[in-house]
Amino acid sequence: MTRASVPGFLPRCISAARTAAIVAVVGACSVIAAPGVAGASPSGSAVPAAVAAPGQPDLGPNVYVFDPSMPQSQIQQTVDAIAAQQVPNQFGTQRYALLFKPGTYGTATHPLNFQVGYYTDVAGLGASPGDVVINGSVYVRNQCDSGGCVALNNFWRSLSNLTINVTNPDFGCYTGEFWAVSQAAPMRRVHVNGLTTLMDYCTGPSFASGGFIADSRFDGSTVINGSQQQFFVRNSALDGWTNGVWNQVFAGVTGAPAQCFPAQASCGGPYTTLATTPVSREKPYLYVDGSGAYRVFVPAGQQNSAGVSWSAGPTPGRSIPLSDFFIARPSDSVQTINAQLAKGRNLLLTPGVYDVDRTIKIKRADAVVLGLGFATLTAMDGAVGMSVADVPGVDIAGLVFDAGPTVSPTLLQVGTTHGGAGSESEHDGTSDAADPTALQDVFFRVGGPHAGRAAVSLEVNSDHVVLDDIWAWRADHGNGVGWTRNTADTGVVVNGDHVNATGLFVEHYQKFQVIWNGDNGTDVFFQSEMPYDVPNQAAWMSGPNTLGYAAVKVSRGAEHFTGYGMGTYSFFNQGVDIFAAHAYEVPTNSGVALHDLLTVFLDPNNGKGGILNVVNDTGGPSTIANPDVPVTVVGYP
Repeated sequence: MTRASVPGFLPRCISAARTAAIVAVVGACSVIAAPGVAGASPSGSAVPAAVAAPGQPDLGPNVYVFDPSMPQSQIQQTVDAIAAQQVPNQFGTQRYALLFKPGTYGTATHPLNFQVGYYTDVAGLGASPGDVVINGSVYVRNQCDSGGCVALNNFWRSLSNLTINVTNPDFGCYTGEFWAVSQAAPMRRVHVNGLTTLMDYCTGPSFASGGFIADSRFDGSTVINGSQQQFFVRNSALDGWTNGVWNQVFAGVTGAPAQCFPAQASCGGPYTTLATTPVSREKPYLYVDGSGAYRVFVPAGQQNSAGVSWSAGPTPGRSIPLSDFFIARPSDSVQTINAQLAKGRNLLLTPGVYDVDRTIKIKRADAVVLGLGFATLTAMDGAVGMSVADVPGVDIAGLVFDAGPTVSPTLLQVGTTHGGAGSESEHDGTSDAADPTALQDVFFRVGGPHAGRAAVSLEVNSDHVVLDDIWAWRADHGNGVGWTRNTADTGVVVNGDHVNATGLFVEHYQKFQVIWNGDNGTDVFFQSEMPYDVPNQAAWMSGPNTLGYAAVKVSRGAEHFTGYGMGTYSFFNQGVDIFAAHAYEVPTNSGVALHDLLTVFLDPNNGKGGILNVVNDTGGPSTIANPDVPVTVVGYP
């Protein structure tokens, strides 16, 4: 996450925002304490235990299922107690899922407003977002310390599958649906009626750094981007978007800003806008059907799609009864989980931290692995946390993979071999363009909660794979952090053909952040930071005469690759000049095309060095000599 100052924004409200429209939307910026403000504790109450209602599946002690018949005071007490615990709990082990059955919660006079902290998954249990309605807000705000109030570390939380009629008239400056987040905090299948802001402008300096929205609709107000340095919106519907900072990307979004890169007075920006998303697959979700039975819906893959999947009726896809899933808890051994998978069952991982001392093996085509409440798999004893066989249509969603203290070769391996190497076949027996394997909201950490080591976080060998909202992070803060402590070469390695990434965030790895070997690959939105903690230039050379490592290396074997809206940031904090020769290293052939690239040097007060060229030897430097200034390349070659 970037911590540098954001051009165009003062550390006071948003009065220096690039458009007067922002001020008109939010009105006065006086800071008024509101119910549920960060740090507030609901009378010091402890988190109450979750109890499964009669007929409800046992989803573990940290899954709370709310029903409209419950007293609102009981719901409010529960969600507030969880927020009070989780808002400051960045590297804790507690995990929660807050699930709302179909119906309406809150009223115009007694709205339901609550905050979302770390490792908290808030979701509706309807078949459609309109089946669960919250009159109120479900919000994320800045975190404040001696350095000010920012959203730069607001990770690992989510909101999905419901409608919010924004109702918080007594919140003063905080009136609206605040979703001030950075990486690993997706919003999916959400319909917001009213003001939405992705920046908490009520306390300064209010910086935010990257987020992900998909399959969502915003009515009644322009979405305030504000200080979000980069953001990706996919297959959604907007009433408007206030501004860009460095890298705003829209794919298949109705009402998106027009293409405008780099930023210019005539069209605002910077905006990278694609009319459709080339390949996508929405995330599976838990829901309750008309008879009260719990099921998991698995959306179908889409090609060249635009707009929300539920606008004209039910989302296309298939429904699976929960009885076809093994409902795992952290106390279950990998041996038990694999035995259930071998019987043909799917896997639902309830909230918690799972110590994985051997590989969880997904062998069946169309198998579904769904995590609730940011279920976390920690690779122990050098194990590969999870592997997927050479089969099509597997879906893995809602998981965090942590490296353990012993080096793992990889944390998640998708496909054991590259079955379609060099082949243009749409269905080679191990992959299927019409039924792609997909990863949605899958996040990786090396260090942070504890010392961790892994050579590669994600390795993709299969063809026809969708990577939708992936954050691979070698920790720059937390526990077990240091150049020789949380070691990790590369975040993502793609060997498969026809792999499509939609929302790829990869940060701080010690060599290439991404290596792309597969043919016919596409990346729509990329955000990366080079490692901060390189001790000296000699420790960071990708060749005898090549300074540093590119953020993305597309190999010569990849004859076709397309990238859109790709941003890479750097600064090096060891007090010595460190340079990378270029941010993107690609073969110079007619099949490789990159659009809307940028580099930025961060934090001249604490950093040194920088990036000498954007792509190959094109674009010029972003170094301490020109901090906080995007250096752009509109198209390459």
